Amino acid sequence: QVQLVESGGGAVQTGGSLTLSCRASRTFSGNYVFAWYRQAPGSQRELVADITLSGHMYYADFAKGRFTITSDNRATSLQMTNLTPEDTAIYYCNLRNAILSTDYWGQGTQVTVSS
Repeated sequence: QVQLVESGGGAVQTGGSLTLSCRASRTFSGNYVFAWYRQAPGSQRELVADITLSGHMYYADFAKGRFTITSDNRATSLQMTNLTPEDTAIYYCNLRNAILSTDYWGQGTQVTVSS
């Protein structure tokens, strides 16, 4: 069973920055995609950004220009800048492979942005 361990959440003020990290219990190759999702209270989980192991990235509109996703074959990071209270949520790391139908999730890390 693959485990994803997240770190880096916390509390910051508006305009601050945080970097989230996620490390898998083993290395991967092929058609795997690392992703970050978030879920705010009372809201559905939404995709923030994802990145293929070959480096192709996708960002949600709210993340463009503020968040940067990176990865290697075992870990991913999400650098977040210019944070606002609307970014307050639990952030989840995800690793998926659509061809193999595998989907792994981290435990989530809380990000709180105060005004």
